[in-house]
Amino acid sequence: MKHLFSKFALAVVVNAIVGIMFAPLLGISAASGAVGANIVAACVGQMAPNGALREGVLVEIWTGEMIKRLRAGLEASWLEGVPDNSVAVNADCIHLVDVGVDPDVLINNTTYPIDLQSLDDADKTISLDKFQTKVTPITDDELHAISYDKMGRVEESHRNSIKDAEFLKAAHAFCPTKNTASTPVLVTTGPDDGTGRLMLTPADIVRLKAALDKAKVPMEGRRLVLCPDHVNDLLMLDQRFANQFYNYESGKPVNAYGFQIYQFANNPYYGANGQKKAVDDEIVATDRQASFAFWTGRVFKASGSLKMYYRDAQTNPQYQRNEINFRHYFIALPKKEDANVAIYSGTNA
Repeated sequence: MKHLFSKFALAVVVNAIVGIMFAPLLGISAASGAVGANIVAACVGQMAPNGALREGVLVEIWTGEMIKRLRAGLEASWLEGVPDNSVAVNADCIHLVDVGVDPDVLINNTTYPIDLQSLDDADKTISLDKFQTKVTPITDDELHAISYDKMGRVEESHRNSIKDAEFLKAAHAFCPTKNTASTPVLVTTGPDDGTGRLMLTPADIVRLKAALDKAKVPMEGRRLVLCPDHVNDLLMLDQRFANQFYNYESGKPVNAYGFQIYQFANNPYYGANGQKKAVDDEIVATDRQASFAFWTGRVFKASGSLKMYYRDAQTNPQYQRNEINFRHYFIALPKKEDANVAIYSGTNA
């Protein structure tokens, strides 16, 4: 009886702490949060000691916390400021209007009637990508002795994994598939770094700028996302850039060469043939990681539904373990393939 009372008292304390943690999110006082959490837990009959991942530990609130942190994470990067079309998402799909060409302009026209020119628009339905984590099993034996917030650690790990996968997919989508007139894919022209890789130079960045200039892309909103190799190249070759880039620790992007400049470790790779590698392709020695530039007015992101899947150990008698994973719908794409460029490291033949 004494042991049961201790477990009950500990459960009350745990639920009170959870309620206090999330009270500010719900707009209520800490005291109300503590009482409310215990009422909810009591109603579903799931008051349990620390570590027991049960419905009584407010799964819905953990899902809400996951959504809040995912959204915050998607803003604190080179995707910050990219137009967010999440409000237009319906059933994890989004509809975009593919606008036709702009009308021709007549100057000092003297011929009438003026010719007709139709501007054909088309509706594009895009399904959001589905990101799912693998299931994390947590046995009752494992939970028996722990004293830390296992649920918080699991949620954080799943959130970070989903966020990493979404950033990787977004960077891949923002890079052209291959070199074309409207989507240039350039090759670096700098000195050999000692491994046969040609370094990125300031002149190469100017070539990226010139490609966007030629496409008449507005200056405001141009972003350059450098891979680590190219950041290091510029730090070695351009002292002015090096002096600016060290200020990146302040959390603000560098402004140079007409771009806001960011660094991202998971930029896509291009093969020796100049073709972009698929997200899940094996990277070989001849592949080179790219940097890419885009205009924020020509890309978008959208976040759809997020769901937490959870099985309580009590409904899993064979293994006596809790099982958790998450599913999130998200996409980031160019609206049209005409304002994005990439550059990958050349090889010293």
